[in-house]
Order: sequence, then structure tokens, then C-alpha cells
Amino acid sequence: MAVQANKRTIKGVVISDKMDKTIVVKAERLVKHPVFHKYIRKHVKYKAHDEKNDCKAGDTVLIIEARPQSRDKRWRILEILERAK
Repeated sequence: MAVQANKRTIKGVVISDKMDKTIVVKAERLVKHPVFHKYIRKHVKYKAHDEKNDCKAGDTVLIIEARPQSRDKRWRILEILERAK
């Protein structure tokens, strides 16, 4: 599949692989607090389509926007960057 330039990609860690052909990816980012100027970790969980069921919990993956697969699933796996130990 060709990667389109206008699609968002997100790097995250797989936290659940218990569903069939679906994984849950947690993406963290650092945000600076407006008053205290401390960096705070914020995270979002995305459900992504895993056609081959080859991702396991703890893997670092790159996900890309896709058409809706179900009510919650709007992402798919682009590649597995690092396997869990």
C-alpha cells in the first residue's frame, strides 16, 4: 500500500491485543503547563486495525489514519517499529 502524504501518522505502544484484528495503541505527548511551566504527560488511546494479528502488547508501532472500520476503529497499522522484549 502506498502512503499518502495527507494522512496523519502516530507512534505509540500497543497496550492491548485481546480483540480479533484490533489493537489498542497508547500515544503519549508532553504538554507544557501554562502557569507552572512544567511538562505534563498526556495520552490518548486509539483502536487500530491489525489484519494479520501480528502485534503483541508492548510493541512500538506506527499507525495511520484510515477509513472507519467500526464504531471506534479509524486507524490501521503502518509498521511495527520495535518488538516487545
